[in-house]
Amino acid sequence: MKRIVVKVGSAVLTQDGTIALERMQSLVEFLAKVKKKYEVILVSSGAVSAGYTKLQLDRAKLENKQALASIGQPVLMNKYSKKFLSHNILCSQVLVTAVNLDKPDDTKRIKNTIDILLQNGVIPIVNENDATSTEELEVGDNDQLSAYIAKNTDSDMLVILSDIDGYYDDDPRKNPHAKVLKVVTSIDEDELKKDVTPNNIFATGGIVTKLKAASYLMACGIDMFLASGFNLDDAKSFMIDGIHNGGTHFRSVE
Repeated sequence: MKRIVVKVGSAVLTQDGTIALERMQSLVEFLAKVKKKYEVILVSSGAVSAGYTKLQLDRAKLENKQALASIGQPVLMNKYSKKFLSHNILCSQVLVTAVNLDKPDDTKRIKNTIDILLQNGVIPIVNENDATSTEELEVGDNDQLSAYIAKNTDSDMLVILSDIDGYYDDDPRKNPHAKVLKVVTSIDEDELKKDVTPNNIFATGGIVTKLKAASYLMACGIDMFLASGFNLDDAKSFMIDGIHNGGTHFRSVE
């Protein structure tokens, strides 16, 4: 059975300063179906925004953000746990740091843990351990984190579900005629050097971090698929039915 990593961003999981429960429900239902075909690892943002629903601290300060992540992580996991349980699926929490991902012994232990969880039908939910990070966003963001997890767990593909529904040939916010590139096999270096422009107050990425993740994975011989997390039709078609209607498939040439 092939193994995939699915990453969902804060913009998808957050709405009006709270957790978007309907979208989370749709995500869980989607993953329950995908799980019948693949081993699934979930990389989920949303801890800071979940914490903010309980305590409104100034997110501009690093220490406040870390505190919010500490509050929000169990809140987020509780919601996931209940929703997966309705599908008779057990989920688990795997918190990692940049230091873990930089040490071969640590990455091996992470993989071993995830292997055992997957062998027993559990969906591991991975996030960066923001509460103990020494610098803001040590790994970079959850796009990068999910790429590293995909590589270090020998996964076959990373699926990013985002407020960005694909990689366009031009900025769709400025050009109404911009079109989604359905298949990409290389990324221009200039695209990777552009400024990061997140669309959501809780988000840290934007298209640039997704392109960096795709570039890293393609160099490792791993594919990536980018699609909307608001409407999962394109992701369902691609992952479950094998039909590429929308979204961008970053295809490794190896």
